[in-house]
Order: sequence, then C-alpha cells, then structure tokens
Amino acid sequence: MNAASDSSAPSLRQLPPLREIIARHGLNASKALGQNFLLDEQLLDRIARVPGPLAGQRAYEVGPGPGGLTRALLRAGAEVVAVERDRRCLPALAELREASEGRLRLIEGDALAVDEAAEAGRGAHIVANLPYNVGTALFVRWLGGEAWPPWWASLTLMFQLEVAERIVARPATPAYGRLAVLAQWRSEARIAMKVHRSAFVPPPKVMSAVVHIVPKAAPEGVRAATLERLTAAAFGQRRKMMRQSLKGLPGALDALATLGIDAQRRAETLGVEEFVAVARAMDA
Repeated sequence: MNAASDSSAPSLRQLPPLREIIARHGLNASKALGQNFLLDEQLLDRIARVPGPLAGQRAYEVGPGPGGLTRALLRAGAEVVAVERDRRCLPALAELREASEGRLRLIEGDALAVDEAAEAGRGAHIVANLPYNVGTALFVRWLGGEAWPPWWASLTLMFQLEVAERIVARPATPAYGRLAVLAQWRSEARIAMKVHRSAFVPPPKVMSAVVHIVPKAAPEGVRAATLERLTAAAFGQRRKMMRQSLKGLPGALDALATLGIDAQRRAETLGVEEFVAVARAMDA
C-alpha cells in the first residue's frame, strides 16, 4: 500500500455505513436512471481487485450513486474520476471526496457526453456498476474507434448476467452475437464473477455479473467501422442466411465469395476470426 492510501484509509474508515448515507440523503434508487445500489463492502472490494493492483493508478467510474464502489476503489489506493448525473447523489459523494484527501474528482453530467480520455487520462482503468439503461451504449463506444490500443487500460464492468454472457459467448451458441465479436476481435473478455440479485438495493429482477476486458493487439488491415457495420447487418437479422442479411451492405457478399465462405450460413456460425477476415476483404 502506498503512502497516499495509508494516510487516507483512516478517514475513509470513519465514514458512516452506506445504508446510513443512503437514508440520510434520501437516495432511493431511481428506476428511470437504471440504478441499483451495491452495499456489501466485501463484495465491492472484490470488484475493485479485479483490474489488479490499483495503488497509484487512475480509475474512471460511471454512475457511482452513493459511492459504494468509489469507496472500494479509494481503499485500493486508486485516484478516481467519477461521473454522476443524478444530482441527489452529489452531496453524499462530496462527503466521500472530502475523506479521499484529493484522490476523488467528481464530474456532474451525462457519461455519454463526457470526453473520457481528457478527463480520466490515458491508461485509466474503467470500473463501474453501470446503470442498466446506458451500459451497453457506453460499452460499445469503449470498444469502438480506429485508435488502438484504446485510452483505457482495462474494463471492469457490472452487467446483467444475460448481457455478460453475450460479451464472452462463443460461436454457434445462443448468446453469440454482435457484442461478442466487438468485444473479442481485439480484446480478451472474461466473466470475473457473478453477483446475486440480492446483493443490490433494490434487488433487480435478474442476476448480474462482472466482466473484465483487456485490450490486445488488433488484427492488421481491418477498420473498426467496417466490422461494426458488418456485424450490425449480419446479426440484425440473425435467423436469416447471410446472403439475405448482408445483401444491402456494399462489398460484403463479394468478400464472402472471395474467402470461400458459404453465404447460406447464418451469422452465429461464423467465428470472430471469420468476421475479421470478411471486414478486411471488404476494405481491400
């Protein structure tokens, strides 16, 4: 543990329990904002350990709510940049900022509108219990773009279990689709842990899971935009053969023919490497 975390730990430990903070500030989870609060500090500490040692590292958090995961990240020694759009949560987070001795910076606003690389800095670890209503949109954005490696060092994200399984799915399985291809073509994705619905306040109707993703070298000769268009078309009509689902995408059927891929196959039967090869042929 570094000196910063040594000096700040007593202040953090003196904070009231999360349940007391929630009650004092009247922070009932907002269904409209997709909020479900995690209060189990041991579980939160486990999530904060998923990216690896965070002492002296930068963490970027979306939707901290009352600050449960934020506390865990600070206990792990991280410098945290947190984005929260729910103004009700700001007083509670301000208390946490005071206890952090300068290691927590708050940004009020919509995470979809934040210049994340500028605010968090290159090499930050994104760690978040994502609000369900924006989680997938943020995830796809973080995986996209032509610049690679990305500005972030790793993603540690809470999703509904069904979404998490789609991210790590293998070809020819029911969960395999666009998210799997986008997550796996230039990253390594795994489910780090499953989280029971009873761990949340209020309990959601579904189970959740923490997904951990680290970037790897991107295949050469492939544009992310092309792969995104290809997977959107291929899985947009996933029950149809690709000769039907891809007929409106210029160059796609020609690329299949060039590679000797049967256009009568359905999208879920193509592996990630095959999608990459098709996208590369489209750009050739």
